[in-house]
Amino acid sequence: MHSRPSPWRARYQQRFAAPQTVVVQPTTWCNLDCRYCYLPFRKLNHQMSLEVAEALAEAVTQFEDNGHPIGIVWHGGEPLAVGQRKFAVLLAPFEALRRAGRVHHYVQTNATLISDTWCDLLATYDVQVGVSIDGPAAVNAERVDLHGKPAFDRILRGITRLREHGTPFSVISVVGATGIAMPEELLEFLATLGCHSVGFNIEEIEGVNTDRQPPTPVQAEEFWQRTITWTREHSAALAVREVERLAEYLQLTRSGQRAEWDRRLLDPIPTVSWKGDVVLLSPELADTTAPEYGDFAAGNILDRSLSEILRNAHRLRYVREFLTGLDRCEAECEFFDFCRGGQAANRYFENGSLTTTETNYCRVSRQALVTALSTLATKEAAV
Repeated sequence: MHSRPSPWRARYQQRFAAPQTVVVQPTTWCNLDCRYCYLPFRKLNHQMSLEVAEALAEAVTQFEDNGHPIGIVWHGGEPLAVGQRKFAVLLAPFEALRRAGRVHHYVQTNATLISDTWCDLLATYDVQVGVSIDGPAAVNAERVDLHGKPAFDRILRGITRLREHGTPFSVISVVGATGIAMPEELLEFLATLGCHSVGFNIEEIEGVNTDRQPPTPVQAEEFWQRTITWTREHSAALAVREVERLAEYLQLTRSGQRAEWDRRLLDPIPTVSWKGDVVLLSPELADTTAPEYGDFAAGNILDRSLSEILRNAHRLRYVREFLTGLDRCEAECEFFDFCRGGQAANRYFENGSLTTTETNYCRVSRQALVTALSTLATKEAAV
């Protein structure tokens, strides 16, 4: 006698693919104290053990090989704060997988600790580097150290080391109240750094960052209009992640390849904490105190394999609520076709429930981007 398949499992499989990215927290500690940071434990120096790294590598070994390497993203606190020897120890269990083309390492860093020997280590393990910097000194002023001193010069020194070693890097910039009004200056500055691409994260209300006023949708649409205009005029200078994604969506839709876009399901983005706890859907949900959701922990890889945790994702209350929210988005929102539902963390931190739909993140990062392009096209058609 066969049991009837769970409708929740079917709904999950309809929305989510196998993970393409695993976010890994080698330490909670950060040597900076950025004023908009959402991490609650960034001043505690917890570090991942070799046992957790080995369990994660074994879990990835069990994943089906689909011909594309899984991104292992080492992400904060500040990953490099564990030191070079410890970082090499944590990378070692993945080495057979890396050499076989099954995984590719990424690190998101504030760059203040990068040295010549760090560059050599990153090159040895072919680690792709993302640097967090918000713009020129005045715009980067929210990035300060534990004593409140600006980190700008130290970030630039780290970037200089990367360039001297020929290490390619991307940039993530948090766009707040200052940067939202000056996209051209931001883009021109970032282009001088030598990065190959930039992603703009418009400041969000999440984690412990709850008392600052984020940019408005009106400000965001103006920002994206000017950003799109700049990228058209400087197409070879710098790729902007959000503009590239919108352009790809439009290209596939207009060229009769819409089915390819529709086949792209969401990544569950398992995030593995320093102690092995796994959180799904949004890395920002890690270390969040939420008793009603079991603090979002889906399991611990020292007790259960990551494959088993993912197989049972549909049983989690917060995953089910997010699936309900996605269904509502698809039914109600004209931007869903491009957006695909935004981020679970923003629903929780902004609205208090994952069953909700629109968030300020949606409005400033997805909707404003689309309307900015539409507004520009309308203006150009009228000329």
